[in-house]
Amino acid sequence: MLEIPFVLQTVKNTIIIAVMKIIIGAVVPIAVAILLNEIRIKLIRAGIQTLIYLPHFLSWVILSGILIDILSTQGIVNGFLSSIFGIEPVFFLGDNNWFRYVLVVSDVWKEFGFSTIVYMAAIAGINPSLYESAMMDGANRWKQALYITLPGMLPIIILLATLSLGNVLNAGFDQVFNLYNPAVYETGDIIDTMIYRMGLVEMQYGLSTAVGLLKSVISFILISISYWMAYRFANYRIF
Repeated sequence: MLEIPFVLQTVKNTIIIAVMKIIIGAVVPIAVAILLNEIRIKLIRAGIQTLIYLPHFLSWVILSGILIDILSTQGIVNGFLSSIFGIEPVFFLGDNNWFRYVLVVSDVWKEFGFSTIVYMAAIAGINPSLYESAMMDGANRWKQALYITLPGMLPIIILLATLSLGNVLNAGFDQVFNLYNPAVYETGDIIDTMIYRMGLVEMQYGLSTAVGLLKSVISFILISISYWMAYRFANYRIF
């Protein structure tokens, strides 16, 4: 049977990883979208958009294999750190101090391209005359981005931020399952992977079902709250 401290640690891991993904996964696309908007050559901008969007279509099975290879003690990352900075090889996927950050960074890298396109669409809807007026008043690119682009993106930022609240208990089963190992259960084990091991490995079907049902109920409540907030603050409707 699972001990209560272990279960609580798993819940803590889930919330920490999910919240880090939500926050960083929101900030990075906003920054990238604003920077891309400053590129005036359409061909270059379209090429960059395509490159950052491609990882979204790759499964975690493929990406995990790549990450396991490049983050191993003999991989490219450790080779670079060793040759340039003289740092001893680090087992990123087997070190509790690094594993959460690997999960967050790799997830943001995979998914930020999709959100960037959404924010680029929001920027495209901003009235160009606002930029022309700002230029007439002597506003530089930085001030235009700060006082025109960012406020113009605010409604979609609020919408996506509120809708993401429903993912607080979803830390990414596919990613964690393909990257974690017993050495990092302390910081990397999440509710979904714990349910998988209880139900399919240890055959504790009743307990795994109960935990899964409890997670579903809490997630439903969080999703309901997030949709209410999206309707309240961003006038978002699902019908």
